[in-house]
Amino acid sequence: MSPNGLRVFEAAARHLSFTAAAQELRSTQSAVSQQVRALEEALDLKLFDRVHRGVRLSEPGQALFEAVQEGFATIERTIDRLQQRHRNPRLNILTDFSLASYWLLPRLPVFRRLHPHIDVRIMTNQGVFDWQGQEVDIAIVFGDRRGLEGAPRLLDEEVFPVCSAGFLEQHGPIDDLDRLGEVPLLTLTADQGQRWLDWPGYFERLGGRAHSAPSELIFNNYPLLVQASIAGQGVALGWRGLVDDLIERGMLVGLENLSLGTASGYGVIDVHPEERRAAKRAFVDWMLSS
Repeated sequence: MSPNGLRVFEAAARHLSFTAAAQELRSTQSAVSQQVRALEEALDLKLFDRVHRGVRLSEPGQALFEAVQEGFATIERTIDRLQQRHRNPRLNILTDFSLASYWLLPRLPVFRRLHPHIDVRIMTNQGVFDWQGQEVDIAIVFGDRRGLEGAPRLLDEEVFPVCSAGFLEQHGPIDDLDRLGEVPLLTLTADQGQRWLDWPGYFERLGGRAHSAPSELIFNNYPLLVQASIAGQGVALGWRGLVDDLIERGMLVGLENLSLGTASGYGVIDVHPEERRAAKRAFVDWMLSS
């Protein structure tokens, strides 16, 4: 069974056409047909059903097609990884929208000045992270200490209410939980199992009563929630390390007398610890010292 035969089979199965496969491979329809027939004979399997004006995959053909595509994809990723060693090293960083927007991106120009030869690719996911099977080198993940055991800690979770100066002037002062429970709160959903602190958990941990006013807006994206807070539409939970710059620039006011710390936070996970790459080590060291 020749590798070229599998390549011809993959093209024919993808197009469901020997003619289209021949055009892609710069071959002829008869040559493709012969290669497929030789593969079927070698495997003693019928890979295609010949139908009017074309072909369709048989059940064994579909199974082989999926396996061949997965194998080719693995080979391509491996070749790309090997070639990267002879070009500028590239790092794929996976994190959520919040940390990417408010912590990583504002600091990234410093890293690029220090390491101009390292290419950084930022990948974001707001839901539960699954970096298995993805081209990820470093994952910056939010979770509790047990879930991030052994991972260097980037940020501990400390939250406090934030709002615009105009909102505080209209609704303030907001200096205790009772008053906080009476104003519009902006809610970040955790409908995909995320572990960050929400308003019910915040009030419960501080011993306050439940929020009595209806939330005006609900978001599944933290940057949008922060923009709504800046626009004066309500009070949001702000995370230390993410909203600090917005407070310093006067875009938000932090009600830090109502601050709460938890055992959760952001950890840095080396997805492939067996790969001891200088670029990866440089990025992790820079993050943890920033």
